[in-house]
Amino acid sequence: MTPRARTAVFFAGAAGIAVLLLLALPGMPSFGLGAHPYGARAVRAGTDQDTPNIIASVNFDQRALDTVGEELILFAAALGAVVLLRAVRDERLRAGGDLRHGPADVFDALRLTGALLLPVTLVVGAYVVANGYSSPGGGFQGGVVLASALHLVYLAGDYPALKRLRPIPPFEVAESSAAALFVVSALAAGALTATERGARTVPWLNAVVGVEVACGFVIVLARFFEQALEIRPRRKEAR
Repeated sequence: MTPRARTAVFFAGAAGIAVLLLLALPGMPSFGLGAHPYGARAVRAGTDQDTPNIIASVNFDQRALDTVGEELILFAAALGAVVLLRAVRDERLRAGGDLRHGPADVFDALRLTGALLLPVTLVVGAYVVANGYSSPGGGFQGGVVLASALHLVYLAGDYPALKRLRPIPPFEVAESSAAALFVVSALAAGALTATERGARTVPWLNAVVGVEVACGFVIVLARFFEQALEIRPRRKEAR
């Protein structure tokens, strides 16, 4: 696409959004009023659908299409990291370097702290995901905690152990599968009644989001680590 064509597409989209905003403005409540019609309707809909957490009801039922978009954004970010940070023609994976042959020289206290916090952080992340539909938290937050837990191994100075702990291909399969499951489940939920959607689909969708977010962050960070620690230009290898 030429620069002129891209500019034309941008202005066409911007004009459409501007028209929609102008049409929506007259229907908005006056500024400064104490009434919040959206909040009242969201709470009423959440309680009618038997969802114990109103935020989860909004994320996974009332505005599920927004959540689908957020899932696809993270999926696109992981895919972009895989494509952009791969080894190219003048680069290659090199064996060598302290972080690749064994643990780095760090304080024993730091290594012990990482080893002790890893299982605790994994449990906390799993708890946040599992209870996100009924309490503060959820798949997004719990997924980030789970991904962060694995990288405590790297902070403790053991990059080879991190590589063994999170082989990338299974995480790529899990992330893409979870994103597809979320879209299919969200579409299938439209055939259920309001109460069935809240009681049956919200916990499942929350768990799928946790898997997709955790795997997505692991993949993105893995590609950045690979680019920083393993990929080297060929011309430097020849010296």
